[in-house]
Amino acid sequence: MRYLTFALAKGRLAKTTMAMFEQLGITCEAMKDKDTRKLIFVNEEKKLKFFLAKASDVPTYVEYGAADIGVVGEDTILEEGRSLYEVMDLGFGRCRMCVCGPVSAREKLQHGELIRVASKYPHIAKDYFYNKKFQTVEIIKLNGSVELAPIVGLSEVIVDIVETGSTLRANGLEVLEEICDLSARMVVNQVSLKMEQERIRRLIQDLRALKAAKFKSTIIDAGNVSGKEK
Repeated sequence: MRYLTFALAKGRLAKTTMAMFEQLGITCEAMKDKDTRKLIFVNEEKKLKFFLAKASDVPTYVEYGAADIGVVGEDTILEEGRSLYEVMDLGFGRCRMCVCGPVSAREKLQHGELIRVASKYPHIAKDYFYNKKFQTVEIIKLNGSVELAPIVGLSEVIVDIVETGSTLRANGLEVLEEICDLSARMVVNQVSLKMEQERIRRLIQDLRALKAAKFKSTIIDAGNVSGKEK
């Protein structure tokens, strides 16, 4: 039996993914060693390999078959536009892609004025403004803190991920328009899904069952709390 290889986005997504896998009996103890210099981690019993990658590289590894399966945020999938199968919303890492800026920029958005938009996600920004709003804009690609752009006059608005909105508020900015909801997604190489269809589909089914059980547990817990309040 060949190994199934997973490419996981570094950081919280990888940690949460492995915690989810552990509930299915899929473990990889070597990944818990903070001092390890290993690049590939192996579960010999289940014939699985794991490696961590920069989020923007995960779709590339999956598209070219270096990884059979990838876990990465929906923002990266939309921005990279790779040829792969998006098979599952894993239900964590939830946030929103939004157009943000000072209150004064709201009118310019509503009137479809020619404005400058700064973003780490130029493809998402272009698709939103050109194909959904039909508004002509100048898009400026940034790699750092995009919140700075409207403050120093580089752009009127930004397109960026919003979780709590605290950074925006601290800098006098706010959400002006919502583009889409985001979360962690599982993607699969097109050839791998055909070659390892049984193993991959079984994994997806197990993950869906785990999600459903958690959702049911949440509803029961909420009902118990409500009952106690009464």
